[in-house]
Amino acid sequence: MKVSTRALSFALVLSASCSNAAVYPLKRVKSQSQVIAKRSGTSGFAPHVFAATGSDGDDEVSMDNVHDLIYLANITVGGAPYVVQLDTGSSDLWIKGPQNPLPNSKPTTISYNISYGIGWANGVVGYAPVEFAGIKVSQQAFLDVSSASNPVLSYDANGIAGLGFTSLSTVDALVNQTGASSGRSLLYNAFAFNPQEPNYIAFALQSSTEPDDEVVGTFSIGETASEYADVLKTSVISTFPANSPRRWSVLLDGLVVNGKSVSVTTNVTGAPSNKAVVVLDTGTSYTYTSVDVAKAIYGGVSGAYYDPAQVRWVVPCDAEIDMALQIAGTMYPLHPLDVSPSGLTDPSQCIGSFIPQGVSVGAGEFDWLIGDNVLRSVYTVYDFGDFDSSGNMGNPYVKLLSIIDPNEASVDFHNVRGGTASSNITYNAGSSPAGTGGGTTVNVSDDLANTLSKIGTFFPALLAIMALNALVILLLLVAAGIYLWRRRTNSPRRRVGLGRTLTPMPGARSTSYDMSDMPSEQALHTYQPVSMALTEDTFVPPSPAFSKMDRPKSVA
Repeated sequence: MKVSTRALSFALVLSASCSNAAVYPLKRVKSQSQVIAKRSGTSGFAPHVFAATGSDGDDEVSMDNVHDLIYLANITVGGAPYVVQLDTGSSDLWIKGPQNPLPNSKPTTISYNISYGIGWANGVVGYAPVEFAGIKVSQQAFLDVSSASNPVLSYDANGIAGLGFTSLSTVDALVNQTGASSGRSLLYNAFAFNPQEPNYIAFALQSSTEPDDEVVGTFSIGETASEYADVLKTSVISTFPANSPRRWSVLLDGLVVNGKSVSVTTNVTGAPSNKAVVVLDTGTSYTYTSVDVAKAIYGGVSGAYYDPAQVRWVVPCDAEIDMALQIAGTMYPLHPLDVSPSGLTDPSQCIGSFIPQGVSVGAGEFDWLIGDNVLRSVYTVYDFGDFDSSGNMGNPYVKLLSIIDPNEASVDFHNVRGGTASSNITYNAGSSPAGTGGGTTVNVSDDLANTLSKIGTFFPALLAIMALNALVILLLLVAAGIYLWRRRTNSPRRRVGLGRTLTPMPGARSTSYDMSDMPSEQALHTYQPVSMALTEDTFVPPSPAFSKMDRPKSVA
């Protein structure tokens, strides 16, 4: 299903069944300042630009920059409401309330300081009843923060709700050290205490080009927004690894930028070499990728340049970059306003939202950290896996539904930046061509087709090289046969082993070739067989056979 990327207003959608789940609208406010924060556990690359909001959909809010967003919701801990950031890139719940410990909570003696690239949060592990998006958990472990220096607090939020797997949870690891198993993540407990609920969450992190539009997305547990119910009909996208992943990681096939396919590689052990392991992280504003990929996106744009001081690309604001990612064989177009958003401090300057990093973004655990600039273009379901009849949870997976029409997105772009919109922009996964006229028709599989074409071109030459090598081997065998025949007619030989010829040496017994009986100075010097590799780059023909007159004397 394709929809316009103009602002969408979402009413509160209640479940039609007995389920407690509900769809909550997410809203935005004007960014107060440029804040770049780095989360621990993601190699220190996660920028957060915060926006305060409520989950009831009643507050009037405003914003003058559609790219200064994170996504927040209400959570009830110990009977009191708090505002938290929704973060699929982490797995811990931490709250800094007006008093410590939080009312109606049970603190433990386990203390910890969570360090971030910028900021920190210090507190003790506590337990309290939690209610989140209509789901109740009777006892949830969380970090009850007493002191903190974290950018999220300056935007009227009280903490972070990690929506990832328990295996990534610091709180769970701390509790496990005491021999207990009660530190599991918020969503693990939400589904375990409410087995009647489908085990998934869903996000629409949409942005708008209109300053008076309020709602920019929805969040739900156990159901989808009615506008995007078709997401449940899409194919399952396995996590990587498929069993017991630590993060919401999937495999990226490749990307297309302005009609050109860009291949990807991986630094993750066990991942296919022609794919990239990417983490879907709602807690990150931008996307962090390799230097080569960022250059492929922005390097061909006229007037764009890399700013090493800010570690980012600067792009002319009127340059439309039409781009799509291919995941599990499906193309997902991105909104060009999200590929080159206007700067936070200087709106007249536009920047690349794909940030280049070093050799490996995820230090060998993943290759890309995909943030809100990409996730705003898809409706995403994060499924933790269903329980079977024995109560065991199946493998997790992701489902994605594109919510971007690239032609309408081009109109949005030029309404904001000026100029003329493109038309007939088409992205096709697979090998079938599509699109006509002045549009952009692309195919990520073109690289494979080019490779096969090259193989077809050079295959006859390869066969010729192999035939030549075979001829050389045959000539060598003939020469060796002639050489052995000539030697046989002059003096007798004794064959020892395969491919070696020994001649009786002075002082050695003619009836025995026991090397231990020989004086050390009379030890034989033997010649190893020549490797007959047939590859063009490693094959080296052996030296011509010696003739009778120039054969070297034996060495004793």
